[in-house]
Amino acid sequence: MHPKFVICESGMHEVSGRIFIVVIITSSGVVAMSKADIIFIEMCSDILQNGFSTEGQAVRPKWEDGTPAHAIKKFGVVNRYDLSEEFPILTLRPTNLKAAIDEILWIWQKKSNRIQDLNSRIWDAWAGEDGTIGKAYGYQLGIKHKYPEGEFDQVDRVLYDLKHNPYSRRMITNLYNHSDLHAMNLYPCAYSITFNVTENKLNAILNQRSQDVLVANNWNVTQYAVLIHMFAQVSGFVPGELVHVIADAHIYDRHIPLVKELIKREPFPAPKLVVNPDVRNFYDFRVEDFVLENYQAHPQIKNIPVAV
Repeated sequence: MHPKFVICESGMHEVSGRIFIVVIITSSGVVAMSKADIIFIEMCSDILQNGFSTEGQAVRPKWEDGTPAHAIKKFGVVNRYDLSEEFPILTLRPTNLKAAIDEILWIWQKKSNRIQDLNSRIWDAWAGEDGTIGKAYGYQLGIKHKYPEGEFDQVDRVLYDLKHNPYSRRMITNLYNHSDLHAMNLYPCAYSITFNVTENKLNAILNQRSQDVLVANNWNVTQYAVLIHMFAQVSGFVPGELVHVIADAHIYDRHIPLVKELIKREPFPAPKLVVNPDVRNFYDFRVEDFVLENYQAHPQIKNIPVAV
């Protein structure tokens, strides 16, 4: 999907029920709008206009009041983000980047499944009596496996290859361990990532089986964009592309009016992500090592219901 152009003022415009993205070319160049916003708007518009409704089907998720959480879905959504051009955080509404980074460090750096190791409460609904989410996410990344070069967990194996065999086509992590699914309180949503180096750029494909587009899309995009930045920096590369593949991208029924309102907003220019250049070991990164410069966003959408 590509932006559509019509002759009118710069901004977002709806013509015959379709969203058009408009830029003005001036003597100083193109008035930049966040490409992440444009991708999000086009994806949501496509789901709403061409998606399949699960109304009438038996669905697992429920709203807090027990009502089945039906959705409009699209199969096989693929979004590409060039991290060398911009950091892909939404400006249509704020994304809490600090909390998103905290969670990705919880999974990939701490390799933890204990909610007490996380500074937010986002996993509380899936925690068991033991205070963990079962053998999910970080637990899987911490399991050591045997290789010809020795024993590594999945994270350390990728870091090893990036330093010793960076042009390998085998740099893959996978959280969807079928032998442990019975012990996971939630099956992994973003479950696999493939890293690939092209010239001096580190790229990655993120595979996701399911995504609540309003709640989680940009959260996941920014998390794995930051992960690429971290891995690239400690391995001597620069960030390249993040390709996000979503098997089931859905907008829940109670989110539809919120999404329709959200995608009418006009994107601001993308901010700049500044990463502490002194960090050279992945395990030394902290949330404070990441700063967004010139982040301008529209007001937050409050009290978004979450289907569980």
